[in-house]
Amino acid sequence: MRVGWPLAPLLLGVTLYVLGRRPHEPLRHDAAFLAGLLSLVVALDTLDEYADSLFWAHMVQHVILTMVAPPLLLLGRPWPRSLRGLPLRARRRIARVLLACRPVGSPLPAFALFNGVLLAWHLPALYDLTLRNETVHVIEHVLFLVTGLLFWAHLVPASRRPRLSDGQRAAYGVGAILAGWGLALVLALAPHPLYAHYAALAHRPGGLSALADQQLAAGIMWVPASIPLTVAVLVAAYRAFGPGPQRAAVPDLRPRET
Repeated sequence: MRVGWPLAPLLLGVTLYVLGRRPHEPLRHDAAFLAGLLSLVVALDTLDEYADSLFWAHMVQHVILTMVAPPLLLLGRPWPRSLRGLPLRARRRIARVLLACRPVGSPLPAFALFNGVLLAWHLPALYDLTLRNETVHVIEHVLFLVTGLLFWAHLVPASRRPRLSDGQRAAYGVGAILAGWGLALVLALAPHPLYAHYAALAHRPGGLSALADQQLAAGIMWVPASIPLTVAVLVAAYRAFGPGPQRAAVPDLRPRET
């Protein structure tokens, strides 16, 4: 149904990333970026076949678009590498656009946009609309990915001068975890299916009921979706509150001569 539409931009992304590579850049950046693109293929192509009939598969799509692909792409350090293969005039135009959008990418707006977009698109009216209208569905997925990149840029900082300290990054990630848990609780504790599209299905792969399907989706939002955020929070917390270089040194306990 929606198979194929993301492949052209993904191929373009790979091409620009490869053309912009320099010999000294670590291979781990390439691996992370390509893993991020591969996760997008899984979400938008492989899983898309099941998204209309299984709510939990649709939820896995959303988790990949918001919690998996963005940090992997950012760990690949795509900026400014992906711009090096473009003509100078195009690079300047893109740089002007990025500078104009810089306020939106600040920590607080990025946090509000990311969590607001995630929660808003899971309102029953909007969610059912995405399943009826292909254009709206594409807009939803694009917003998930774009706001995910804005949000994760502060948890996986590529700059040597990040806008948030390590302690602030830990709190930033915890706030997003709590927002996701709130959505998961609503889905898990609802006494009936919330989405008319899935409730109206006569049959589902695996024989799941509509309510069981919804509760499984809630479990995916509760646990797997929290894993990338938890890792980022623990890393930031360790850097903020863990032992510093001097305190981490093993003390010399040998008796001294008198």
